[in-house]
Amino acid sequence: MTAPVQTQPRRSKHLHRAWLVAAVTMGALVAAAGFRSSTGALLEPLEHEFGWSRATTSGAVSLNLVVYGLTAPFAAALMERFGVRRVVAAALSLVALGAGLTLVMTSAWQLWLLWGFAVGIGTGALALVFGAVVANRWFVRHRGVVVGVFSAASSTGQLVFLPAIAHLAEGPGWRWAAGLVTAFALALVPLVWWILRDQPADVGTTPYGAGAGWVPEPVTETRGAARVALETLRDSARSRTFWILFVTFWICGWSTNGLIGTHFIPAAHDHGMPMGTSANLLALIGVFDIVGTVASGWLTDRVDSRYLLFGYYFFRGLSLLVVPALLGPHGHPSLFVFILFYGLDWVATVPPTVALCRQHFGAERAGVVFGWVFASHMVGAGLAASYAGWIRTSLGDYFVAWMTAGVLCLGAAALCLLIPTRGVDGARDIGEPVTDSM
Repeated sequence: MTAPVQTQPRRSKHLHRAWLVAAVTMGALVAAAGFRSSTGALLEPLEHEFGWSRATTSGAVSLNLVVYGLTAPFAAALMERFGVRRVVAAALSLVALGAGLTLVMTSAWQLWLLWGFAVGIGTGALALVFGAVVANRWFVRHRGVVVGVFSAASSTGQLVFLPAIAHLAEGPGWRWAAGLVTAFALALVPLVWWILRDQPADVGTTPYGAGAGWVPEPVTETRGAARVALETLRDSARSRTFWILFVTFWICGWSTNGLIGTHFIPAAHDHGMPMGTSANLLALIGVFDIVGTVASGWLTDRVDSRYLLFGYYFFRGLSLLVVPALLGPHGHPSLFVFILFYGLDWVATVPPTVALCRQHFGAERAGVVFGWVFASHMVGAGLAASYAGWIRTSLGDYFVAWMTAGVLCLGAAALCLLIPTRGVDGARDIGEPVTDSM
């Protein structure tokens, strides 16, 4: 009974511990995004050195994205079972190990093993599900904005690392780029262990914005992580809302990480644009995405998430349909308009999607449910990476890939309007076989 009284003065006099936890979370998300976003800049250098085909390198990227996505729901369950701090420290170590061992690889199967599994599993445990878990546990006030900031971390990693990686790949070599990510991931491990905690109660405080009478929920989960993840999937699969979020986020991954994130640089190179220039443009998308995603978090606290998703997918679809007419050897105003818009919209879908998971499935299940929704995002991305590579190999350009993504996004916009209205935080539809069931 005295804990709330003791923590109130601490919040008024000092920076709340939640913001330090948020800063470390942001750093871990940036590290995870750094190597994952570098793949587009490393495809051609790897092909030139080892003689591998675009199908081989794109296949490794596809495996990375799929494993990355499928790891997320199990990582969320592992965080519930063993604690956020242990899982995050182990994941960063695995990212460093996978990135570091690429320095000595000699065969394509090693690329698939390291990029696909080691880095895929490590970054999957540090995916947006991790940010959603931290935001739900550590924040009551400004939760939507915090989710938006965490979502922007993937773009921040792209912004921080991609130009440097492209420069290193063109200069001293791609191994220097992999070494950069390895060092950054390793440096974060002790910082995570020192600052990150599983619950606010672990350091004698409450979530940011919680009232004086707030009482932490007891941690009673003793089931295995795989069982929790699979049982949550089974229960969630009864809900129409789950399947709409699952399909639309699959399309989100197809149109971002899978197509733009993997193939924008080689597609621009097909039109005569230097790799460094296209890498800078992709990093510029990251700059605008930071603004767009934080703004989306702010809007999510105020606007119906269904309408936000409709707008994001609709205008993204229109923008993709005009990409082939914009690419050329030089940047021009219309291309920069596309970069601006696509950057603002890149992962703006995340805050309203997280909010809908919480609204429809309850706070205690939201992390694992979003983990499955996020898994669909990366499976879509993995399929798009291979599909676009196959289109390029078969037809000689990416035109059909751009058109496919545009049409899919327009379909996702329409689906978002079919999500039913529910109450906030606690009105869940798991197991309700009424109007919102499959």
